Amino acid sequence: MKSSVTSYGSIAQFLHWCTAIVVLVTFMYGPGGHEQRVYSAAHDFDRQLHETLGLCVFALTVIRLLWRAFDTRPETPPMSRWMAVMAATVQWLLYLLLLALPLTAISGAWLEGHPLTLIGGHEIPSLLSTSHAVGSAISSLHTWLGDAIMWLAGFHAFAAIVHHVFLKDDVLVGMLPRWFPTGRARTGR
Repeated sequence: MKSSVTSYGSIAQFLHWCTAIVVLVTFMYGPGGHEQRVYSAAHDFDRQLHETLGLCVFALTVIRLLWRAFDTRPETPPMSRWMAVMAATVQWLLYLLLLALPLTAISGAWLEGHPLTLIGGHEIPSLLSTSHAVGSAISSLHTWLGDAIMWLAGFHAFAAIVHHVFLKDDVLVGMLPRWFPTGRARTGR
């Protein structure tokens, strides 16, 4: 369950892939557009699903960071210094975005005067005073950050594939479950 010197453990892998899937689905169900469109009756289900999954992203990220604090990390395979710095930078930017996205969504909605509405119609009322202009600006930032995380996650995935296919190291394999056919036999696992 815990990570080893060569591979992430099953808990870290589960949290990683669960977060990736939830972020992708959340992005796909984001109603997008101006405030009247987002809060229209026609997009009510999409918004409720988006807001519910967004809170799940936040919870998963907090759990991941707590687990990361106690779990060991696999050794980084030999790579150039610029690659190691880039990998660390991308990882921390992803964590930052995973926290910033839900927080900007919540604060933007509340400042615009909207409660969070979860699946099933459960509402979380605003804990902030209404400031529509600030809320609108934060909601716009949220949209921009949503696009940014998709680009950064795509770059992260592309880099993992480059490591696997061209550099032939275990960067990608270390985050894949044991049952996934990845060529683990090549490394003796």
